[in-house]
Amino acid sequence: MKKTISILALIVVCNMSFGQNKIYDSLRYQLLLIEQDDQGPRMQLDSISGQYAGDSSLLMKQLSFNSKIMKYNDSIDLLKVRSILDKYGWLGPDEIGDDGCSTLFLVIQHADLKTQENYLPTMRAAVNAGKAKASRLALLEDRVALRQGRKQIYGSQIYLNVITKEMYVLPLLDPNNVNLRRSKVGLQSMEEYMQGNFNMKWDISQYYKDLPTADSLLKASHFLN
Repeated sequence: MKKTISILALIVVCNMSFGQNKIYDSLRYQLLLIEQDDQGPRMQLDSISGQYAGDSSLLMKQLSFNSKIMKYNDSIDLLKVRSILDKYGWLGPDEIGDDGCSTLFLVIQHADLKTQENYLPTMRAAVNAGKAKASRLALLEDRVALRQGRKQIYGSQIYLNVITKEMYVLPLLDPNNVNLRRSKVGLQSMEEYMQGNFNMKWDISQYYKDLPTADSLLKASHFLN
């Protein structure tokens, strides 16, 4: 009798585990499709800038069209991710894989300020629980800070003029110690970040020279929308 009960209990546990895995597999697939919607238009930016570099008027039209697609995709993606987060919380890599975790972050990173402020504590808790990366949280912290009128903490947010190709590090808290802060959350140094991602040299003295321009560009940019 005891053996029969044990077998039945094992079957129930296995069935529950299998059902739960099916849920996570489904969510992971959904998030893969969401990532494609999120990244697709953004991956086209370099191609568009290169293709229409000689015609600024046509370049702006193409960028505007791409931006509309991006905003539409972002709005749909956010509805999907909200439904996941509100039902399951911030899922970790053991549940939806690192790619799924990345998608949760990307969609919130590209959302409006109110949404970012709403889910920022959720992501902070997820980092403490080992379900989200501190390096990704740092990028969200920077974006929220700038949108709230504060200086970014980790130097992750860069302004790019698509026509002139000029780039500026947006207002940064205590630039002299930024690499220490970046190291603590698993980010590479500003020197490596700027050179590797933007082919740009990180120079604190140049940062201060550019700061008035960067500040004015920030106030006129989508960061504050």
